[in-house]
Order: sequence, then structure tokens, then C-alpha cells
Amino acid sequence: MAALLSVNLNAIAMLRNRRDLPWPSVTGIGGIALAAGASGLTVHPRPDQRHIRFSDLAPIRTLIDDLYPDAEFNIEGYPSEDFLDLVERHQPEQVTLVPDDPAQATSDHGWDFRAHRAMLAPVCKRLGDQGYRVSLFADGVPDREALEIARDIGAHRIELYTGPYGGTYADPDAAERIAAELGETAAIAIDLGLGVNAGHDLTVENLPRLVRHIPDLAEVSVGHGLTADALEFGMAESVRRFRRACGQEVE
Repeated sequence: MAALLSVNLNAIAMLRNRRDLPWPSVTGIGGIALAAGASGLTVHPRPDQRHIRFSDLAPIRTLIDDLYPDAEFNIEGYPSEDFLDLVERHQPEQVTLVPDDPAQATSDHGWDFRAHRAMLAPVCKRLGDQGYRVSLFADGVPDREALEIARDIGAHRIELYTGPYGGTYADPDAAERIAAELGETAAIAIDLGLGVNAGHDLTVENLPRLVRHIPDLAEVSVGHGLTADALEFGMAESVRRFRRACGQEVE
């Protein structure tokens, strides 16, 4: 099975928030992405609401439920009590937990599973008991013991942080080396029974190499690169371009 594509709407929301106006519409663009074959929508509602606003979550949930019931809603964020309350009110199919400081511009590292085991374990249980798929942001360095902790505390998947890979756009040798390392990490996770997602700085150009190294990649979440692509090709065509890059057959 080819990797599925979840479209991250944060960059669309950030553009909207530059003006006190309702466009571009987060749900409108999300609907275009789903109509073009995206398998889901991702949001990362940060405490300062600098892009996705808390008020966006209910309309996105309604969009999926009413028009695209086979699609998934993925909410990602740091597992504060406020974040968990948002999750439980809007009931995404997947919750991706990231170790962000609220002041960070964007996610830039995975969890230290050894250091944060005691904190993450009850959160994973709380979410898992309610039927949410739990994905934990993970660095791409192969570390079987760390991934065993992720599995043992109740994660269903990891999401590989691919920022360093995305940063190799001008260095093919480094791209190959880091993609191979991500592939090793994914193979360990899959051997342990974890699903593997990936996200951060993925593009039409670098996705095929990543997919070659992770043939069982479940899902990619793409926001910045896809939004930039949409400025040139339009959102619907950009979704189709990224789906092809994931290895999907697209008419």
C-alpha cells in the first residue's frame, strides 16, 4: 500500500490570520484537498493560536463527518491538559503528540522516550482507552530501546521527524544517507509492531526517495511544502502531485 497523505492546514490558517477576514477559508481549502484525494487533514493548534485557532476544530470535524467520512482528522500538539481537552472535544481519528515548547516556531525534534516515559505513559493510556490512534513524534536515529518504550507506553505509531532530511535539498549524498537512517528506524518500529508516519519539510522532490527507504510508510503529513506548491499549481493539483510522490496511482 502506498503512503497516505494528510494535508496540514497550519500554513493556510497562518495566511488567513494576517488579516481580520475569513479567507482563505481553512475548511474550504481542506475540502478541496479531500476532494482531490487527500486521506486526511492535520492541524497543530498551539496555545497562542498563531495559525490554527481553537474555533477551527469543530468546522473541520464537521467537514469530514458530513462530506468525507472516510477521511481522518489528525490533531497534533504538546500533551498539556488544555490540548487533551481539545482532543476529547473534537475527537480526531489520530492524535500526534509532539515535544514542542509553546514558543517554538515549528516542531524541530522528537521525544526523548527515556526521559519522558513517565509523563507520556498515562497520556497514551488516556487517549488509547478512548479509541484514538496515538502517534508519537520520533527522531530518525535508529534506537530500538527508545522505540520499545514508545510501544510499551501505548503508542500505535511513531511519526518520524524528517526536518533534517528536508534540509538536504541541495545535497543528494546527505539526502541518501539520512533517508537510509530513517529507513532503519522505520524498520525497527515496524518490527516492534508500530506503524510509521513521517512529517516535516517533505516535498514532491524528496518524498519518492523516502518512500523507497520506507516501503511500509503509513502516512505523511505535509503542510508548508504542499502549501508552497499550491501557490504555483493550485491546491487540488498539488494534492495530486504529492499523492503521486507518495506512490499512489492518480489519474
